[in-house]
Order: sequence, then C-alpha cells, then structure tokens
Amino acid sequence: MDRTRHPALRSSLCAALTAAALGAAGLVAAAPSAQAADTDLIRNGGFESGLDGWSCTAGSGAVVTSPVHGGGHALKATPAGSDNAQCSQSVAVQPNSTYTLSSWVQGSYVYLGASGTGTTDVSTWTQSAPSWQQLTTTFKTGASTTSVTVYTHGWYGTAAYGADDVSLIGPGGAPVQIPSAPTGLTASGATSSGIGLSWSPVTGATGYNVYRDGAKVASASGTSATVTGLAPSTAYSFQVTATNSAGESPKSAAVSASTTGGGTTPPPSGHALVGYLHASFANGAGYTRMADVPDDWNIIDLAFGEPTSPTSGDIRFTPCPVSACPTAESLADFKAAIKAKQAAGKKVLISIGGQNGQVQLTTTAARDTFVSSVSKIIDDYGLDGLDVDFEGHSLSLNTGDTDFRSPTTPVIVNLIDALKTLKAKYGSRFVLTMAPETFFVQMGYQYYGSGPWGGQDPRCGAYLPVIYALRDSLTLLHVQDYNSGSIMGLDNQYHSMGGADFHIAMTDMLLTGFPVAGDTAKVFPALRPDQVAIGLPASTQAGNGWTSPAEVTKTLDCLTKKANCGTYQTHGSWPGLRGLMTWSINWDRFNGGEFSKNFDAYPWS
Repeated sequence: MDRTRHPALRSSLCAALTAAALGAAGLVAAAPSAQAADTDLIRNGGFESGLDGWSCTAGSGAVVTSPVHGGGHALKATPAGSDNAQCSQSVAVQPNSTYTLSSWVQGSYVYLGASGTGTTDVSTWTQSAPSWQQLTTTFKTGASTTSVTVYTHGWYGTAAYGADDVSLIGPGGAPVQIPSAPTGLTASGATSSGIGLSWSPVTGATGYNVYRDGAKVASASGTSATVTGLAPSTAYSFQVTATNSAGESPKSAAVSASTTGGGTTPPPSGHALVGYLHASFANGAGYTRMADVPDDWNIIDLAFGEPTSPTSGDIRFTPCPVSACPTAESLADFKAAIKAKQAAGKKVLISIGGQNGQVQLTTTAARDTFVSSVSKIIDDYGLDGLDVDFEGHSLSLNTGDTDFRSPTTPVIVNLIDALKTLKAKYGSRFVLTMAPETFFVQMGYQYYGSGPWGGQDPRCGAYLPVIYALRDSLTLLHVQDYNSGSIMGLDNQYHSMGGADFHIAMTDMLLTGFPVAGDTAKVFPALRPDQVAIGLPASTQAGNGWTSPAEVTKTLDCLTKKANCGTYQTHGSWPGLRGLMTWSINWDRFNGGEFSKNFDAYPWS
C-alpha cells in the first residue's frame, strides 16, 4: 500500500500477449482428405442415442431436438460457474497415425480438441457461431498411443453451446478395455479440513474417481487430488478408481488418513472492520496516535514493517519519529495503547511490505531471517499477528511453475514455509491476514505466471499458491479492490473498479472458487465467508477506485442478502462475510469517518 495513495495500475501485458497467443492457437491447417482405410471412430457422434459414449462435466450436457445440424438430435451443453461444460469421449486409435477431428458447432466461444495424443494435443475454437459452423483440426498420435480423448467445451459464464455430427477420421485401434484398479494410493499433506492423495497412473485410463468412506467425492484427470470439506481431527478411508469410455475399474486398496486439529483464529466475533494505521511514516492524511484510533476498528494493521533490502528477509519496524510526525506519542505510550486496544478486544498486527517494502525471500537464509525478524517485532510490541501486504515485484512465478497447488518458485515456497513456521510458533491465537492486489489473485482466473507459451507477466496470480497453502491458517483475506485495471469475473465479463459491480464480482470469485488460467483440473477452492473481507479506499485521496457509501451498501446487500445485485448474478449469498478493510484509518479520519460510519450503520442481519 502506497504511503501517499496506493500502488499504480498493473500492466495489461499478460492479457495482451495471452490473447495473441490464443488467437494463434485457433488457426488450423487445411484438413487432409481421409484415406480409403480410414473410418469414423466416434461413437454416437450425432447424439442420436442420447449421450451414449459421451461424458459431460457436472451434468452440463443434454440432447435436444432443436437446433440440430443433421439427423434429429444434437448436444446442448451449458457452462455454469467454474465449469466450462466439457463433453468428452475416449477413442481407441493406432500409434503413429494421422487423424482428422471435426464437429459442427453453434454458440459463442466453442472449442473442439483432442488430448492424450502422445505428440502435440490440439484444439480449435470459434469466437462466435450464430449458425452452425464446422470446426476441424488434425493430429498425429505418438509411438505408443492407443487412445485419445476428444472433447467439446464452452467458456465460463457464457450461454449454452451446441455440437453435432462429431467425427474422428483415421485408422481404428483396438477396442477400449476397462482399466485396472489403481495402485500406490498414498495420503499426505493433511490439514484440518483436507487431505492430499496421489496414486500411480493406470494404462488406458482417461480419468479417476476418488471415494471417501465408500462414497464418490471427487474426479481427477491426473494422478492426484485434494479432498476438502473434512472435519478436524477425524479419520477417513479413501479409495480410487480409474475410468475411460469402456467404464470404471474396481476400487483400489483403501488408505486411511486423519485431518489435523485445526487452529485457525477468526477475527473478533461478528463482522470486522479492518484498517491500516500510518504508524511509521507521515503523509497528507495526518498522524493518528494509537490511543486515538476510534473503537470502530476491530483489526488495526501497523503500516509498515519493511526489509533492509529486498532479498535480505530482515524486516524492521520503527514508529514515525517526532521529526516527521510532531504529534507522535512516545514509544512507551505507543506500546501501552496497543495493550489497551487488545484489552478492548481489538487485534493489532504488523503489516509487512506496502508499495515501498519489496520482499523477495529468494533463499532459505532469507526465509529464516524473515521469521526471526518478524518474531522480534511481534514480541517487542506484543502484537497479535501478521498482515502480508506484498506488492510490486515481491511475488512472481518462475517459468514452468504452472500449478498453484504445488509451487516450485523459491520466493513463493520460502514465504509459505515462513508463514507456516510463524503460525506454528505462536499457535492458534496467531492472526494471519493478507492484502494482495486483484492482479495477483482474481487475474489468475485468466492467466497464471508466464503462461503456457511464455511472455505473460510472471506476477499474474502469484498470490494464489500462498493463499492456498495457508488456507487453513488464514484468518482474513482482504484483496485490494482498488488501483486495479479491469478484471474478468466468473461471468466472463470485465468489471471496473469504483462501483458495487466490481466488488461483487471480485468477492464472488473468492467465495465460489475458480479454475486457474481456465484449467478445470486446477480449481482454486472457495474460501469460507468468515475469511473474506472487501478492501476499499477510505476516501478519494486514499487511492483510485473510491466507492461511494451507497455503492458499498449495495455491495454488502448483494453478497450477504442477494439483493441489489445489479446485472451480476452471484453464485450464492454469504451472510457470514467478515466485513471490510480500508486504506486507511488515517484517511478515514481525514474524511470525517465516512467509511467507518457507513460500516457501523449497515444492518448485517
């Protein structure tokens, strides 16, 4: 967060480069003519036998009699939330052979593709097909490929699409066999609400089903999954099956695992108002003594602890000196006021970073120094915990680091380790909050890191692995819904800051979950409502994207009561939404307390 206002708007580089790459990916060469020995390998490509042979995600597909391209039936599939309505079929093929895949489609952003080719997987798409349009692409199988998966899908939040007369022309392979039961099932990474599972790949499998205590709870395209929504300190039994177009294998041998005891500390009971206090510097908002912070504020973030150098990990905090803040209290009075706030039920945290405090834990030595120096600040001032406000170039992803669930970039891994160490050191009473910008979180819906083709901004979505890894220790996430460019929501529309629509769309993403970079196999899970607050500037002077009290009220109405939502339709209502965060307490006092008064006046129930 900016000492004067707040950080500058983020570059649109990742969006521009990715859009160009997607456009290039949609180009296909002219399809070669089929050889005499080639046959159409698709089962029920015209959907005349219902969905026989096809599998559609989340029950998104249905067979209709109108509109159709040929025959009497066609597929209609409807994306919803984080599901893109993919319908797929596993097809037996021959190695080292060329195939032509085609389908007639209707709708917006309709995709046709093939995966598991053993060479280069292919896809093609149309941005708009108001009438039936044929998509065609070709591929060659690998030296050991005996089956591929062909699919159609739409795009998140768009209207239903149609597909008909799907064909795959090429030499036929051996009939698909039901796969054998998976082996090597192991459990790891238990938290208070989730357990990670992994197993060995099964030849011929195109997917896997996960069972908990005999009931199916998840599906996976790869050989790992995390089962969430579990109770703390509870034992569970897990099994896995392998699937393909021929059916489902027997269940694997069972493995037992238990969740941990939990220990997440919520903020003070009820809805919380979070504010940053300019404790180490002076600006136009004026200095506010700790004792003079109004009682409205439930969590007070001391801004800022900053590193001695970007890569040192050595964090220092010094209260604003009298030379810069003539009305500043003595150190003894400052510490005494912190204790008084805590005695009144408030939480006081040290916020690390801000616009000027770039923190890059590139080494384990920097990680360990971070832990020791932050611990010293917490102990010296008797604080309740830590707020992570890393901005700018503090967090970015190395090329090839593509899965937020298992990051490999040192600055990400070391930060996660450091925060887990601090949580373990101080125990269940430790309050951990984060204040990322939209660029580092919601932007991850479209882009993640440098992307599959490279060239994107490596900071896109870079906070996601940190939030995910600390999700069971995280007290509050309050994304900064300001100083932001336009961001795409789950409705696949761009939303701009300054009004209720932006805050509703951005918060809905956190409370619903979303596929990262559009990959439905990598879904960032929803956070609990009590873990989410909305970050806003307190006044027009505090940052770009100031939102009027009336629009803030509309935001809360929509998210907690599903009322006054405007054009954006949320995926639920969350009366337990924790509250609001603002930059800053100082700017709110400068503005006559408008922000905090509006919060206090809101009828939460």
